[in-house]
Amino acid sequence: MIRGRVAALDVLRGLALCGIIFVNIGPLTHFGAESDVTGPYTLADPSGWLQLLVQQRFFPLFSLLFGIGFSIFLESASRRAQRPRLLLLRRLLLLLAIGIPFEMLQPGSALLPYALFGLVVLLPSTWLPRWAVAVAAVALLGGSLAVTGGGITLIPGLFLLGSALTRYGVVTAFGRSRRGSGIALIAFSLLAVPLALWQASAIENSGFDVASAPAGLATAGVYASLVSLIMTTRASRVLEAAFSPLGRMALTNYVSAAPLMLGANALLDFPHSTSWVPLFSTVAVILVAQWVASTLWLRSFSQGPLEWLWRWGTWGHRAPLRLNRAVADRVAVPLRS
Repeated sequence: MIRGRVAALDVLRGLALCGIIFVNIGPLTHFGAESDVTGPYTLADPSGWLQLLVQQRFFPLFSLLFGIGFSIFLESASRRAQRPRLLLLRRLLLLLAIGIPFEMLQPGSALLPYALFGLVVLLPSTWLPRWAVAVAAVALLGGSLAVTGGGITLIPGLFLLGSALTRYGVVTAFGRSRRGSGIALIAFSLLAVPLALWQASAIENSGFDVASAPAGLATAGVYASLVSLIMTTRASRVLEAAFSPLGRMALTNYVSAAPLMLGANALLDFPHSTSWVPLFSTVAVILVAQWVASTLWLRSFSQGPLEWLWRWGTWGHRAPLRLNRAVADRVAVPLRS
């Protein structure tokens, strides 16, 4: 049973958020559409490396974390409410209400499919025993890879996998078991390296071949297990400082990134860009700005603004947002050290 926040999950969520903005900014701003900077994927420019290191790597992490968060919320709600599934239903309907208009701002965003698959797959799965959820996760992931080659159809399986990992207690060891993290890192690396080499051998076909999705899943496993391993060392404080503020306000940061990217596009005209530098510089500026804003916000408030509104709508009553002075002082001290 999980009580309170798991710091390593906040770190992983923040890392996934950083990766996703690299994935989203190009399509959202139509980068290079009117120039020759983007052609077939190649390792001679960043396009190929984005395919190998970013594309289809962070989206699975985000989806897995959603399934984990869903089951953690169910555990918490079951202790506090007589009808916890009603709270889950309200939570997903609220996400749907956010996702529909956000889809108009950022077509292809994660929020709408997350809400829909949550309603159709995750919520019904709460009536199943955990072994059935684990079996369904494997079946759905295998079916997605075999039939569609991954993509959006991976979401249901990743949701259920995250839920199963939570219900079996595996998540409680994340960021705490050095031995388990090391074994997972070795195992995923042994899978990821040959799959990445396979993908790289036909890099121009990335996203449309049979290697991309399994390579992405294996690499996502490498990233997750590496985070878990580092969180068992003294370097965990560095990771927490860098990524936890972003992860704790993931919904707010995910939604706010879209208008920031579109604003940058209006100024820099990415469709006619002849260089990758402005695009990556924009990503860096947005992430730094979000990190600063998140860090400062969480010194005084318990949650991000959208997270707080989501919680209010889910539970039907307004929880305190501002931290009391004693708690705020304890939060601020480590951030100044």
